[in-house]
Amino acid sequence: MAAKKLSTLGVRPSPSLRLGKKTKSTATRKTLGDWLTWAERQYARHQLALGQVATSAHDEALYLLLHTLHLPLDSKPAVLRRKLSESETAKVTEIFRRRIEEHVPAAYLTHEAFLGELRFFVDERVIIPRSYFLELLPEQILHWLPAGKPVKRVVDVCTGSGCLAVLLAHQFPEAKVDAIELSPEALNVAKFNVAEHALLKRIKLHRSDVFDLVPKVKYDLILSNPPYVPTRELRGLPAEFKNEPLMALDGGDDGLDIIRKILRQSRDRLQKHGIVALEVGGLRAAMDKAFPELDLHWLYTADGEDCVCVIQAARLVKWNG
Repeated sequence: MAAKKLSTLGVRPSPSLRLGKKTKSTATRKTLGDWLTWAERQYARHQLALGQVATSAHDEALYLLLHTLHLPLDSKPAVLRRKLSESETAKVTEIFRRRIEEHVPAAYLTHEAFLGELRFFVDERVIIPRSYFLELLPEQILHWLPAGKPVKRVVDVCTGSGCLAVLLAHQFPEAKVDAIELSPEALNVAKFNVAEHALLKRIKLHRSDVFDLVPKVKYDLILSNPPYVPTRELRGLPAEFKNEPLMALDGGDDGLDIIRKILRQSRDRLQKHGIVALEVGGLRAAMDKAFPELDLHWLYTADGEDCVCVIQAARLVKWNG
């Protein structure tokens, strides 16, 4: 299972620019288009892992080029003919050296990541934002909440960079939002992002292991994209994913440790009409086997991954897990 492998769901960059003809050899990388063609080949040659920022080498390399050169991410195709200065060439060379030789994720090189049009600061203290909730929250998840009943309180458990808490605040503009994170380093990043989005008055950050230290309130929606990679699979992850915080990835022996705790503690944290929504990567079969009595409802995603489930409060109350 590839850890948190999503990409196009979380990325704003970039225009799909293509050269109309073959570029010059890599020995004469003069234009942005020359660099793009060279970079795509290097991605393939060095088997760079994708999925943290983009799903294709073309899109990620183009994003790195545009960002490094301080060019708009919606640049027109003519930008590919733009020649680089000597100083720009040096900057681009260093960026791709780190990406190719050190396998540093693109988002850690640019210190930014996107969920739709929402931009977030990221560094090695947090997992790089990517989530199917961007696709599912506005439509499918809303259908599981009572029509016409205002959503007053929501929570993002394992918030990391704070990106899903910010997404929740935008989706439910009248709701109070809690964001829970155990890592103090990640919580500092989350606080920065919440402030950048001018949401400090609406999003309350909690340092806690799930709900252990969070005041008991009732939520309409408990949402989480928790650590879910089985410990034995961590060693086999691509180098790029190993650069992310271990705490944000390791889900215990079967990947379900944090998920079990979220479900157990959610029982008395939900309104009667409330739901839990969990994004669990490749653990669908394991979830169905572990929690058959919870009647997990799997939501359809455009790419067919279908890795987000909804659990209703009524099911959790009766659960003996």
